[in-house]
Amino acid sequence: MLSDPIADMLTRIRNANLALQEHTRIPSSKVKVEIARLLEEEGYIQSFRVEPGEPSATLVVELKYGENRERVISGLKRVSKPGRRIYATKDRMPRVLGGLGTAILSTSTGMVTSSEAAKRGIGGEVLCFVW
Repeated sequence: MLSDPIADMLTRIRNANLALQEHTRIPSSKVKVEIARLLEEEGYIQSFRVEPGEPSATLVVELKYGENRERVISGLKRVSKPGRRIYATKDRMPRVLGGLGTAILSTSTGMVTSSEAAKRGIGGEVLCFVW
């Protein structure tokens, strides 16, 4: 059985967040780096960096917490899976927690959030929800 690399990334971030760790290390890929970029832009993580290595590079995600160590990320959910792809049209963008969360989409122009896709008037595959 093939594992889902995006679900693996989200699980590592979720577990590190629950354990209140400062950072987590994930095998790197272009898709994972783009997801990390969007998480940083939306303010869910502190930062990320790619460390070169053998046999492959590693993505290091620095997690973000509030003043009293309260978690910034309260939930991560994989939506579209290898066995069941979920797509959103430009007219029917997903809303996470009534607009309080973020949906990450893979579109023909690259990875974007649902709000950015709505502004551009494009649809795509719904990868995950973050809140």
